[in-house]
Amino acid sequence: MLLTIDVSNTHTMLGLFEGDEIIEHWRIATDSRRTADELAVVLQGLLDQSPILKTTDISGIAICSTVPAVLNEMREMSRRYYGDVPTVIVEPGVRTGVPVRMDNPKEVGSDRIVNALAAFNLYGGPCVVVDFGTATSFDAVSARGEYIGAVTAPGVEISVDALAMAGAQLHKVELIRPRQVIAKNAVEALQSGIIYGFAGLVDGIVERMTAELADDPNDVTVVATGTGAPFVIDEARTIDRHEPWLTLIGLRLVYLRNTT
Repeated sequence: MLLTIDVSNTHTMLGLFEGDEIIEHWRIATDSRRTADELAVVLQGLLDQSPILKTTDISGIAICSTVPAVLNEMREMSRRYYGDVPTVIVEPGVRTGVPVRMDNPKEVGSDRIVNALAAFNLYGGPCVVVDFGTATSFDAVSARGEYIGAVTAPGVEISVDALAMAGAQLHKVELIRPRQVIAKNAVEALQSGIIYGFAGLVDGIVERMTAELADDPNDVTVVATGTGAPFVIDEARTIDRHEPWLTLIGLRLVYLRNTT
């Protein structure tokens, strides 16, 4: 089985693939203070809780990370505890099959390249990937599978946290759809502003991106992923597909490209 690990600023997603099917998955907090030994303990604990898995079932590991300190510890964990297991870390020199048409390709996060690969493999191009994470990331993929550009906006949860911290009479609220847009109380006013505000942000940016990507914007597939996606996608009219495991799927594809 292939273990895939996607380390983002806030959360770390882990998934186990049997062939092309994800059969188990977990989400843990990203903590840059964790050592390689602690990461190994956490991973072992997750595996031990699954009735269908054992450590010995892992035949390969694929990792991408936007947090350098965690990536270093992940690399050490793989070396010390899974030294006999083929491991692919998405970094310069690793084959992804995604040409990066940016002014400075090294500025593009590995997760964004992996997402572009997965989206193009699943849905073809042109396409736009909207990743609802710590930031809300928009990635443009050409009809030929090239990564051709990006937009970065604030993330849903970080915006809620910022409002709660900066506003003396504002509090962190549960992100659920309010009864109506025009709210009758402070809690629903925040819910309305966040959910419908981000839906409008997504639609506005996506409409402009698709107009640049294709003569007919309807030819562009818009794929949503990330932990914040469920809060917004039902209210955003431009989202075509929701794929929560997009990065993990891309990691599997990168692993295959570099080991077969």
